[in-house]
Amino acid sequence: MYDYFKGLITDKRKNSKGCFFTIEAGGVGYLLEVTESDFLNVKQDEIKKIYTLLTHREDAMSLYGFANKETRDIFQILISVSGVGAKMAIALLNEFDACDLISLVINGDFKELTRAKGVGPKLAQKIILELKDKLIKTELPKTSCSIPQTEAVADAQAVLLSLGYENKEIEDVLSKIMPTVENDSNPEEVLRKALTCLSM
Repeated sequence: MYDYFKGLITDKRKNSKGCFFTIEAGGVGYLLEVTESDFLNVKQDEIKKIYTLLTHREDAMSLYGFANKETRDIFQILISVSGVGAKMAIALLNEFDACDLISLVINGDFKELTRAKGVGPKLAQKIILELKDKLIKTELPKTSCSIPQTEAVADAQAVLLSLGYENKEIEDVLSKIMPTVENDSNPEEVLRKALTCLSM
């Protein structure tokens, strides 16, 4: 329903329920729940573009805000896992940045995922089981021959497609970053550089 708001951050607050700020856009103030990282990095009285996701349950509707599109998209994928609600997805994103979280899922490191508040071993394994296929088993279109055809590049491309990026965007960013990647067999390095470039 809402992709993003661009406006003035008029208020920030943190309480036992989480971190929040209000963004004023078009004369309306929207209350957004945000990650701790965004709460610390986004300044009050700053004009900012915030990506959003509206969730609704029987008893409530909530708006979640993210400074980066890829973090919003990871949040959306996380809440698609049965047993993972919005609060738990925020807890995971408070503990890990988007790229680290993707790497943990791809590598099957469920023990590390249990560092997040409220995530036990069974749920961590379930998150990995349900998300791994979504993130890396996307059917890949052919890429430009100027991009190295390594397994790491294919994994990064699959993850970016699953996050909703268009193939042209992905090709452009991979062409741009691959000359700067020191180890093109390391999917985490390729993905981190691609996501950093896409979020600029």
